[in-house]
Amino acid sequence: FNNSCKVSGRNTSSVPSWELEPVPIIVNPWDVLLCVTGTLMSCENAVVIALIAYTPSLRAPMFVLIGSLAFADLLAGLGLILNFMVTYIIDSGFVMLLSAGLLITAFSASVLNILAITVDRYLSLYTALTYHTERTVTFTYITLILTWVMSTALGSLPVLGWNCLEDESTCSICRPVNKNNAAALAVSFLLIFALILQLYLQICKIAFRHAQQIAVQRQFMTTSHSSSTTKGVSTLTTILGTFAFCWIPLAMYSLVADSRTPVIYTYATALPAICHSIINPMIYAFRNPEILRSLRIACCWCMPYRFTMRPRTPSDV
Repeated sequence: FNNSCKVSGRNTSSVPSWELEPVPIIVNPWDVLLCVTGTLMSCENAVVIALIAYTPSLRAPMFVLIGSLAFADLLAGLGLILNFMVTYIIDSGFVMLLSAGLLITAFSASVLNILAITVDRYLSLYTALTYHTERTVTFTYITLILTWVMSTALGSLPVLGWNCLEDESTCSICRPVNKNNAAALAVSFLLIFALILQLYLQICKIAFRHAQQIAVQRQFMTTSHSSSTTKGVSTLTTILGTFAFCWIPLAMYSLVADSRTPVIYTYATALPAICHSIINPMIYAFRNPEILRSLRIACCWCMPYRFTMRPRTPSDV
């Protein structure tokens, strides 16, 4: 929206500037909702980052990956707030490109960090005997570097010229991203989702094989092992179902739609994908006993006497 002025029914060229009435800015409720969502997202993930940063015991590769995911979702929230400011306050094409680049970088890093966490869980089961070594720590940091380099490269494309500011007909559903860029991002996401799905299927196979081996050794499967395996499969189903429900509609819609389609459909498909960054801390952070313990200590400065802990490995879902 441009900060232009007008006076109804009169020629503005002959009217003194102090008599001009500003044009009211109409704020889209969807944009307000996205800005509020971004604020909640930033606050929630900032709590996760603070807990991991200030708790010395949370230094395992698993927590490093969770912290990286929270940082990506924090950037996504800040990107949504900046996008609201660009839409209604800052009238600058370059800032618009920076906002779009930040959002692409953040959400790409979020998805890639989920892939990295999935790989970490797979390796913790597949190479259980050698998982707790320096090699795993090195692999984790290399994975994080590659994740953020790839995400930054994807986010820099609009700034480097892959945008539709000069040709509005090439705009995707998310201006100023052009259709080719949006299609490339959508296809990349679908490939990543397929890889995550394959890894979780392998995790299920390994978990069932371990349960069968325990059953053979003990001549029967105890109730605890059976319920634990069932709970693990249920959790995996929830993770994959939530991920697919939030992201696949936007990815598929990006492939078939463009800027000429009704904007309501863009908001309707983008909002679940954005909300996935609010769900991520609940799935990957606040279900972990160590992080919950740190949160309770931070809130209460004491340990509830009923709060018990059990050893937890990165393979726990």
